[in-house]
Amino acid sequence: MTATIIERCEANGLRLTEQRRTIAAVLEDAADHPDVEELYHRASAIDPRISLATVYRTVKLFEEAGILEKHEFGDGRARYETADREHHDHLIDVHSGEVIEFVDAEIEALQEKIARKLGYRLKGHRLELYAVPLTDKDD
Repeated sequence: MTATIIERCEANGLRLTEQRRTIAAVLEDAADHPDVEELYHRASAIDPRISLATVYRTVKLFEEAGILEKHEFGDGRARYETADREHHDHLIDVHSGEVIEFVDAEIEALQEKIARKLGYRLKGHRLELYAVPLTDKDD
């Protein structure tokens, strides 16, 4: 990551209240892809004055400023991660909701090859794999 969320907010000229700083810190510390409800739970544990509405507004503001990236993994919840991270793809366990980040050079090369074969130069992509554990009887 090139800068913290707070540094990126300041660079974008966003006004940072104490509550927005707390929410930014919670996002910065997140090792997962939290939704707004989970962000609210974590932030209000630090500052009980933070409301759910404040978290919603802050997340929307950060997303519009290009600081956060929104993901919808098919479970009806929008989840977030910082937008300036290195490229990676996601594998989502459809039973537990766990999101596993990965990078695979073969997949990256194949996507480039497909784009070239179709007469295009790839500018970006988003890959989400939905899966169940191999030990799951429902596959």
